[in-house]
Amino acid sequence: MSTCPKPNDLLKNMVSDLRELLKARNIENPCMIGIHTGGVWIAEELHHRLAINEPLGKLNITFYRDDFTRIGMHPQVTPSSLPFAVDDQHIVLVDDVLHTGRTIRAALNEIFDYGRPASVIFATLVDRGGRELPIAADVVGATIKLNEGQQIKLTGPDPLQLEIQEST
Repeated sequence: MSTCPKPNDLLKNMVSDLRELLKARNIENPCMIGIHTGGVWIAEELHHRLAINEPLGKLNITFYRDDFTRIGMHPQVTPSSLPFAVDDQHIVLVDDVLHTGRTIRAALNEIFDYGRPASVIFATLVDRGGRELPIAADVVGATIKLNEGQQIKLTGPDPLQLEIQEST
């Protein structure tokens, strides 16, 4: 197991990049949603640092995954919480690691079940490549190439740490 960049350093860059993107798109009051679990941890930090007014939304996309029948029910599924109306909102969707794109597809499906947002900006702490769907992040903390058999994992929430793990 080896270590990666410090999430706190990546978050500083993400905050700056998100501010610039929101300004360029003339978005003054976005809503933010984190994807359970690591995406929520990252979203909590971004939400605080960007001083977003609306409460933070949290998605658990377990039931929206296209591999749900293969992975089955996780015993600790927590419900999603979107404490704001989605219709016509500018949403910042946050996850910890972007890999195949399937988690983001599931998250978008769930968000659209709540309503039709005006726009969705996607921010991720780490893009590790390996896309199976045409999904790209608007804001990325770091792009990390992994070797075959490696995974990247965010642990936390206090402290937040990224680790590269070798498959056994």
